[in-house]
Amino acid sequence: MRTFDLTPLYRSAIGFDRLAQMLNDAQRNDSTPSYPPYNIELVSEDQYRIVMALAGFNREEIDITSERESLVVTGRKQRDGVERTYLHRGIAARDFEQRFQLANHVKVTGATFENGMLTIELVREVPEALKARKIVINGGENVTSLEQRVAA
Repeated sequence: MRTFDLTPLYRSAIGFDRLAQMLNDAQRNDSTPSYPPYNIELVSEDQYRIVMALAGFNREEIDITSERESLVVTGRKQRDGVERTYLHRGIAARDFEQRFQLANHVKVTGATFENGMLTIELVREVPEALKARKIVINGGENVTSLEQRVAA
């Protein structure tokens, strides 16, 4: 496996240290958790959906936390105290913690749990102050009137 030194990025890119850190972490940790299985969908230009298959869990055993640019989905399976002997165990139903890094201004708008499928709705809401805006270029008459005021 190739390793990349991202140190020059820290020296020349101001404000991108979080991105460089994410790349560094991804490089070190090649194994992404495969349980529980999930999909990430692009619903529209600024809307996303995470769908997780949580067979064997109920609503009370699932916790969703959104903090800054991080979304954490945790499942803690409650044990019923009955000892079982499995001939084949294909449904894991084990505890998990799945973390998702959210981009700036991505917010969780809702979550539903139906038929063993957890659906989390996300939307990117860029504040008006940060959106691109058109800058009007003033014409020649404004420049001359300014020059006349300075000369006077």
